[in-house]
This record gives sequence, C-alpha cells and structure tokens, in this order.
Amino acid sequence: MAEVTASLVKELRERTGAGMMDCKKALVETAAEIEAAVDWLRKEGLAAASKKAGRVAAEGLVGVATGDGIGALVEVNSETDFVARNPIFQDFVRMLAEVALAHHGDIEAIRAADYPDSDRDVAKQISHLVATIGENLNLRRAAVVEADPGVVVGYVHRQVAPGLGAIGVIVGLQSSGDRERLAALGKQLAMHVAWAVPQALSIDDLDPAVLARERNLLTDQARASGKPEDIVEKMVEGRLRRFYEQVVLLEQTYVIDGKTKLSKVLEDAANEVGGVVKIVDYRWFVLGEGVEKAEKDFAAEVAAQLDQ
Repeated sequence: MAEVTASLVKELRERTGAGMMDCKKALVETAAEIEAAVDWLRKEGLAAASKKAGRVAAEGLVGVATGDGIGALVEVNSETDFVARNPIFQDFVRMLAEVALAHHGDIEAIRAADYPDSDRDVAKQISHLVATIGENLNLRRAAVVEADPGVVVGYVHRQVAPGLGAIGVIVGLQSSGDRERLAALGKQLAMHVAWAVPQALSIDDLDPAVLARERNLLTDQARASGKPEDIVEKMVEGRLRRFYEQVVLLEQTYVIDGKTKLSKVLEDAANEVGGVVKIVDYRWFVLGEGVEKAEKDFAAEVAAQLDQ
C-alpha cells in the first residue's frame, strides 16, 4: 500500500475542503489513491463540508411532527432562506422531526440515529447535505411533548410546506375525553401560543430570576410615586397580576375570543370533550431566534463565492 504522506493529505484537503483527519482516513481507506479518496469523501458527505462549517447558519426551517400522544419540534439552520425552498432540505427537516419523535428530542441521540433509507447516521447525512446543497447546515435544537392520556397537537406559522415553517408550536393536552374535539382545541391553543408567546405555563413555572427582576423593577417604580410602603406593596402586587396576564399561558386572555382567561377556556372545554382538560406542556421554536447573523457587504459575498 502506498504511503499516506503529509503532502497527500494537504493536497486532498485543498481539493475537497474536508478536515485533516477525514482526509487522512480517506487516503488510508483508498490505498493513498487521491482520486479514489476524493470519491470516498464525497460518498461520506465530507467533501467541502469543513469550509462551510464556519459560516453562520441562521435561516432554515422549523419542523413539526406528531404521533399518538407525542409531538416533536426540530430546528435546522441554513445560511440562506433560499435553502428553505429546496425540496431536498425540506424532506430532510421533515424526516428529522420524525426521528426526534423516536428519540424523545435528545439532540445527541438524534445525531447518532440511523437516517432512514440510507447507510448513514443523521450526523453524516448532515455532512452529505452540506456538500450537496453547498451551505452550512446545523441541527440546532429539538424538543418533545407527551400527553398520556391525551393528544399533542402541532401548529406551524409562516408555513412553506406541510409541517415546515418559521415558527413551530406543539401543545400537549391531557384528557380522557373525545380525542377529535381535544385535537381541535389543541390546534387553537397552539395558535394562541404562537401569537402570545408565553414564558411559562403557570405562575409557579416562571423563572424565579425573571420574577425577581420584574418585582424589583415594579417596586422601584411604585416607590418613585412617594406613596407609603403598604400602598407600594399593593401597587406592586396589582402590577404583577398584569405581568402574569402577559407572560403566563394560563393567565393570558385567549386570543381566539379576546376575552376569556385561558384557564377558564380549559375549564369550559371539559364539558365539550367529556373529561377534564389539562395542558401538560408546550414548546415553541422561532427560526433563528438568538442566532447572531453575520453582516456582509456585496463585495464580501462575491469574494466568498469566488473562494469556494
């Protein structure tokens, strides 16, 4: 077998953009035949992937999948919104949401899972798509909600294809009542979550740090009025109630009718579905939320394209 030299690794790396260790492995696997090594890297989905891996991926799609009493969300990022319209990418995100169902949203388990109808795992399939599509791709996050007995309902806002879009929501409703009516209610509740963006399901679920910060701010504002401390305390409690109505799901006003407290909506729904209804959990993903997007001028974009 021919020797795998540093110069061969360097040449292969320059030609494919793959990582040094991947290039070395490719040469070992192909008896140091450079052309065969290029083909090996392409087959493994590693060629050109590393050059793209450093690029900021803040576009892409959120995918939603639901099953019997379970629902999953995934966010897969790309560099441009153009990729979101690519059927290959859409099929990948849709399939990944199904994989997330089977692995309960565990991101590392999803990456290591076999990708359906292929001889690759999910991580290798991502690398393969990076080489195929020509952009950095990133499985950013996943979440699962379960309800037993009950239903988990998904909703996608700004949908570009079934189950795919810019905002994804899953809501779990626990109940022994009529599943069809329960699912209809769940769809409306998921739409509510997408619009109202609650920070917590109940007051008890609020992040203590968030609550403490809000209480301190309201206390400072109330004290600025010059009122006595006992009045200040009452002012703070009244303003906290309004804060809860803004950020706590069960305290919010139902956007579907614009007047009913959401906890009352669930109470009233019990008669319609034939059983007590409880929201056990919800999750929502907004595409690219919190990802710092790189700013490029036109000249920089052209230069980047020429460098590929």
